[in-house]
Amino acid sequence: MATAAHAHTHAPKPTSHEVVALQCVTLVWMVVECSVALTAAYRAHSVSLLAFGSDSFVELISAAVVLLQFVPGGHISQARAARMCGVLLYVLAGAVCIIAVAGLLGHAEADTSRLGMAITACALLLMPVLARRKRNAADRLGNRALRADAVQSATCAYLAAITLTGQLLHTVLHVRWLDPLAALLAVPILLVEARRAQQGQTCSCC
Repeated sequence: MATAAHAHTHAPKPTSHEVVALQCVTLVWMVVECSVALTAAYRAHSVSLLAFGSDSFVELISAAVVLLQFVPGGHISQARAARMCGVLLYVLAGAVCIIAVAGLLGHAEADTSRLGMAITACALLLMPVLARRKRNAADRLGNRALRADAVQSATCAYLAAITLTGQLLHTVLHVRWLDPLAALLAVPILLVEARRAQQGQTCSCC
């Protein structure tokens, strides 16, 4: 047992190549996710999909910021990168809130989007895995910015779940306010995760 504990304590740290690979996967997926979600939002006039696509864009920037720490010439401190990730989440929370309230006060009804449901379902499967891998790497490296980015990935999974649920309920019930309400429900999550990201913490779901 002591040997096992000793081996766990001295578990090998992830190399910069492993972290770069994780961030590159995130970047590629976020380009796809952002493009598809925003296209679906435009076609379906969906506020929740617009919020989800905006989150994808923010996470794209966040992943790039973290990646700069692990590539030659990428001189950015962990603390600064973590703060930038947190600020991005705060900005996203404000944008989602404004868009969702405007949607609730408006009269346009979102259409059902199979494309939106497909991309959010894929994100719901992929993002928890990425979040967990990043969290484990961040713990072994002691890297606050990578922890913050793991929070971003976990938040993306939360938003995917909320958006997908809203889309499915809208498809079944055909209630106009379900779509902006789904987006508005994401705001408290974003605010909490923004605070945690700036402190270099991760959420329990990572």
